[in-house]
Amino acid sequence: MTKPEAPTRHHGIAGIPVPGAWLAVGLLFVVGMLNYIDRLTLITMRMSIKEAIPMTDAQFGLLTTIFLWVYALLTPFAGFIADSVDCSRLIAFSLLGWSTTTWLTAHATSYGELVAARTVLAVCEACYLPAAGTLIGKYHGNRTISLATGIHLTGVIGGASLGGVGGWLAQKHGWQFPFELLGLVGIGYAVVLLVFLRDPKIGGEGVSVGADTANKPTDRIRFGETLIELLRNGRFVLALVFYALVGIAGWTFLGWMPAFLGEHFKLAEGKAGLIATGCLNGGALVGYLIGGVWADRWGRANPVGRVWVGIIGLGLALPCVFFIATTGSLAVVAAALVVFGFSKALPDANIIPIVFNITDSRHRATALGLLYAAGTTVGGALIFLGGALRDAHVGITSVFYAGMIGMVMSAGLLWLIRPHGVSPLTLPSRKGSE
Repeated sequence: MTKPEAPTRHHGIAGIPVPGAWLAVGLLFVVGMLNYIDRLTLITMRMSIKEAIPMTDAQFGLLTTIFLWVYALLTPFAGFIADSVDCSRLIAFSLLGWSTTTWLTAHATSYGELVAARTVLAVCEACYLPAAGTLIGKYHGNRTISLATGIHLTGVIGGASLGGVGGWLAQKHGWQFPFELLGLVGIGYAVVLLVFLRDPKIGGEGVSVGADTANKPTDRIRFGETLIELLRNGRFVLALVFYALVGIAGWTFLGWMPAFLGEHFKLAEGKAGLIATGCLNGGALVGYLIGGVWADRWGRANPVGRVWVGIIGLGLALPCVFFIATTGSLAVVAAALVVFGFSKALPDANIIPIVFNITDSRHRATALGLLYAAGTTVGGALIFLGGALRDAHVGITSVFYAGMIGMVMSAGLLWLIRPHGVSPLTLPSRKGSE
């Protein structure tokens, strides 16, 4: 009986990106932007939609909650599918599905139809991020994976920042117009992906970013078996807890900062929201790029380098929270928000390569699916908890300090997740960056 051949691996995971690697990142940048614009547009058109389709505030909030619940439930399954098929095809059909759903949302005439549209939107969008992260990992190895991930995340942040465009378009053209426009743009771009986006060709003998699959049988693994294997991985479980804690800090700032600025500095709602999201997202855009380059350089010299970049980012974020909570200067708060957004982007840009380093490469997308499910579950819970805390007259600064504790715990978890057997103090060197 012959010994099973070891699975061949992609050229890119040896370190040097394969041909088409940066084209793939550029294409995914746009998809990530569309992903977040489409999911957030409805939130920005509350008054317009309520005038057209009568509903209570609780029912309107439930539209977002349903999306998050379905998304969190299905993302691990979608990741498992991405581990079994071409990620590029899954991404294209996912975009086609959620863009068609976005277009159909414009033709909803009842609350029940809106609920159905948000549910289908969550199903389709759940397939995207695990497949996108895995495809980037197939193309980019240890030399460039953090930068590639950071560039993709700038698209996601850009989409989140542009979500407010829906409300502006609704005021000028009616609430249906943004959904119709975004849906048609997405459908057209899905055709572009079907033509130009491909998984890299198989071959080569590189060393993977993550646990190697060499000499392992290639039999198909069931979802339950994959789930058990991942949850038996202690460091991956720590990564899940880390991502949830970092998510708490992030959702706390995004959710509460406009209210804090409005109450603390007597700002109008629109101005407070613009300052909060603009400063946080602006800092994050820079942080993803600088953090990606920095982590790739340090990671080539030492596997612990990416972990250090994340820990440093969390350390830089801590004093920002203190300045925001205690200062009476709007300029200082705005500057601290920019630095906070920059600092938090450093661990965010590196969690995907860190997870790839501690999990079997056959289960990458499933691992990412579980990661995103944890973050989304926390986000959905905090949307509800935020209102409850406000009703209980809990001070916003107290919530910020709780976020600081979460960030300290996150830094400790990152240290526990680090690759073992190497010196943690090795700094980037010229030789390591070659």
